[in-house]
Amino acid sequence: GEWYCLSPSAHEYLVCFLLYSDNINRKAFKESVKPGWHYFGRKMDVADFEWMMWFSTFRNHILFALTGHVIFAKIFTLLAPKHRSLIFGVYGGLAVLVTMGWTFMALVLSHCIILYSVALVKSKWMSFAAGLATLASIKLEPYNSWQESLVTGSFDLQDILFYGGCGFSIMRCMSFALENCEKKDGNYTFCDLLRYNFYLPFFFFGPIMTFDRYYANNTQLTRKEREMWNITTKALLHLGVILVVDMFFHYLYILTIPSDMKLVTKLSDWCLAGLAYSNLVYDWVKAAVMFGVINTVATLDHLDPPQPPKCITMLYVFAETHFDRGINDWLCKYVYDYIGGDHDKIFKELLATFCTFAITTLWLGPCELVYIWSFFNCFGLNFELWVAKFFSLPPFSTIEGAMGEAMSRRIRGVFNAANFWTIVLYNVLSLNSLEFAKLVGRRLISKGFPLSTLSVLLVTYCGVQLVKERERQQALLEDPEPVKPVDGGKEKAE
Repeated sequence: GEWYCLSPSAHEYLVCFLLYSDNINRKAFKESVKPGWHYFGRKMDVADFEWMMWFSTFRNHILFALTGHVIFAKIFTLLAPKHRSLIFGVYGGLAVLVTMGWTFMALVLSHCIILYSVALVKSKWMSFAAGLATLASIKLEPYNSWQESLVTGSFDLQDILFYGGCGFSIMRCMSFALENCEKKDGNYTFCDLLRYNFYLPFFFFGPIMTFDRYYANNTQLTRKEREMWNITTKALLHLGVILVVDMFFHYLYILTIPSDMKLVTKLSDWCLAGLAYSNLVYDWVKAAVMFGVINTVATLDHLDPPQPPKCITMLYVFAETHFDRGINDWLCKYVYDYIGGDHDKIFKELLATFCTFAITTLWLGPCELVYIWSFFNCFGLNFELWVAKFFSLPPFSTIEGAMGEAMSRRIRGVFNAANFWTIVLYNVLSLNSLEFAKLVGRRLISKGFPLSTLSVLLVTYCGVQLVKERERQQALLEDPEPVKPVDGGKEKAE
């Protein structure tokens, strides 16, 4: 993952700071702004429950569990290296049992038994049908309420652990079943499934690592050159980013401000654009840090986990837009690439994207906001292909062939700049609210035209060109052949 991003201007941050200072007693802020650094007299933005859970409320519990796993794993890797994956599974199973109780464990095991039984048939469509039906049972009423009632507890994190544990467990079981269908000789054992599913760092919060990658990694116990140095560096980097985000929460209230629509309507067009962009950058940072912490532990266990998502600032095509690379890799492997093939046929791409976002909608939990988010992102992915197909026809292809590569990149950069802001608008509604996304869209597209619209696009265009040039230079280093632009705005060495 890339750890640098083009940040909003200092002016936008100053505006957020002044907005908070002048409106600290607003009713809309009372729920999401709590006491923070007492010695500085600062209050803290606590609007993001997930971040607070990881690095404040339940920090010690999560740290204790992961530290115990690291120590336990190291001891048994030295004592019984051939059986370390079994030891990981036993430790993870005991940790889940102690944390959630025997009823939750029985529920997860029932999911494993059902999907393992279907996996023995070696039918992909049956494995998919059983897996999606099981996933629907914890996402749709009344089945989810019934299953949740089986697991009663007294601590605040129990609901999150229930849905996270069950959801990720089902997706892993589906991966196991689909990989078993590909196995030519015999079947993987039920013990293989349990060892894979109950690996503790991945169990409750992900990321999802497909079974084939997990199974292959467990046979490798050698370290690459300077691997421990890289692990240590990444761990220290994550710690530094956590401290920086904590500081931002005490001075920049980018998560709380969008919840007060009366306040944000008074902002300038540039402030709204910066606020929307800042929310997406924060969500990327959150995903990169939380998955990065887990990935550091997994790397110590000789695994090769999914990498953090690509920085939002470096995205200008929908095909690379995701905040969870684990679930993205899972969907691409078993749905999107499987159906879409080379993603060059319009109707196959439409079917592939529809199926992908249908499963994503079920994974996130069906509701109006998720439906809207899925529709627009599905449309954006297909629209990119339609535009690429259209401009590949004469006379456009002839004109592009006659012009230089630099001019071709400039023209594509104009479309990519507009595409960047559609990605921002389509995703900010899932992070904040539909009303906030509508307000940003109106300001940038209609009310702010032409001055705000064109100035924002100009700045974005410059940023996109920097990103594209960096990608071009990387492609040249990997393959020193002439770099040729390809459809979709992406460039690679041909």
